[in-house]
Amino acid sequence: MRAQLARVDAVLVQALIAAALSFAHLHDIASAAGQDGWKAWAYPISVDLLLVAAWRRLRTGDAKASGWCWFVIALTASLGANVATAGLLDLGDVPAWLRILVAGWPAVAFLGGTLLAHSTTPATTNGIGAVDVQDDAPECTPETPKQPAAIETPPDHPAVPVPAALIEHARKVAAEHHTRTGAPIDVPTLRARLGVPAPMAEAIAAHL
Repeated sequence: MRAQLARVDAVLVQALIAAALSFAHLHDIASAAGQDGWKAWAYPISVDLLLVAAWRRLRTGDAKASGWCWFVIALTASLGANVATAGLLDLGDVPAWLRILVAGWPAVAFLGGTLLAHSTTPATTNGIGAVDVQDDAPECTPETPKQPAAIETPPDHPAVPVPAALIEHARKVAAEHHTRTGAPIDVPTLRARLGVPAPMAEAIAAHL
């Protein structure tokens, strides 16, 4: 953990040093080109902000061509200032073309920053196509009234085969029930007394 923090701290220190040097070189170029006072300090800020905006666009993955274009422009401005202040350019006698570039940089930075920050990206549909409502919508046709289904009358004798011996036994049970209660035996009672399934009890009751 400490080794990782040491590596991170070293990277941060190196990045701060490089940013400070680049910032100072851009300030010196702007000041030598006639941009004095607060304007000389605003130039390096605009270059660094354009670099950050272009890098953020590259990280998002959208419109990478635009991101790379403005990233190269801002990086060229930063590198150009670093190289120019390394003794290759007399800061006491700045050429006219450099004065023109420095004077026109704010408009370029404003245009690049605006395009990078406010350009729209095409909406993604995540692979879901548009749905045609008219094709998928159910047809609104008048519904015809449904005729009630015909009620089938149950057959007089269920089609469950019943042995004759079981019918004779059921008649004895039914007679005993009638003698004891004075009422004819019903199907549930007959089923309970005989211990047979309900369809067979109904078939036996039909023979009684």
